[in-house]
Amino acid sequence: MRFLFQFAFYVSITYACASLSSRLFADDPATRISIPKRVLLLGQRPDSHPKTTHEYMAGIRLIARFLNDLGNYQVVIEHADNPWKDGPELLDGADAAVLFLTEGAKWVSEEKQRLAAFERLAKRSGGLSVLHWGMGTREAEPIADFVSLFGGCHGGPDRKYKVDDFQLVPPLTPHPILSGIQAFNVHDELYYALKFPVLRRGHTVILNTRIADTDQAVAWAWQRDDAGRSFGFTGLHFHENWNRIEYRRLVLQGILWTLKETIPTEGLRLDLAEKDLELPEGNRVKETK
Repeated sequence: MRFLFQFAFYVSITYACASLSSRLFADDPATRISIPKRVLLLGQRPDSHPKTTHEYMAGIRLIARFLNDLGNYQVVIEHADNPWKDGPELLDGADAAVLFLTEGAKWVSEEKQRLAAFERLAKRSGGLSVLHWGMGTREAEPIADFVSLFGGCHGGPDRKYKVDDFQLVPPLTPHPILSGIQAFNVHDELYYALKFPVLRRGHTVILNTRIADTDQAVAWAWQRDDAGRSFGFTGLHFHENWNRIEYRRLVLQGILWTLKETIPTEGLRLDLAEKDLELPEGNRVKETK
């Protein structure tokens, strides 16, 4: 009798596991269990720039809210101030990472374990997105490693930036990241004369602006050779620019593109109330550009 009970229990467990496996890996999307993709959002406390600029964590929290509203994402917000000892482990568990922090190109390379974890994420075809000073480095040494991951860098002693009124213009060939985005005018600090990969295979400029009578790339999308995707935008110096639907769409659709998600042709609906842009009180650290 005991043998029959054990045998029946074994059969029921085997059947349950097989049923779960079939639902996890079924060809029919209606019966497949969708496993949320994990998005790691990396920000830092504000630096020495004036209040309402370089508001990294405030921006990261907006991104997190939009991703949570879209659903089916496991969003992890991280204060990535050094030493950030848990970083490599968190990166190893992520499907995509977003950088919005101080001198990010230098930050990625200043710990060997951290750089190696980013490289592992890229080899797993993970998504990599970077915003504003998150692609920056004063020194030239970190540029090559950062470009090989994110596809663009504002780095070295010859780096260029400008605060002005700009017209941002999409290319003639449509790109999914630009769904619902037409040419628009904005006041911002933009980086230009960026460092890009030597071999531009799969690398697409998705926003240009005119500076000193020359077209300058200020946003890009990169289908990497490892089958992963990278996205970058040099703007978002001013926190108030989150008010622009073009900015919200550009950033969120860029992140979703790196996750290989489908983006609606009319663009995402990303509603924002005035109170959503309110900033907490806090001290800023000393840092120069």
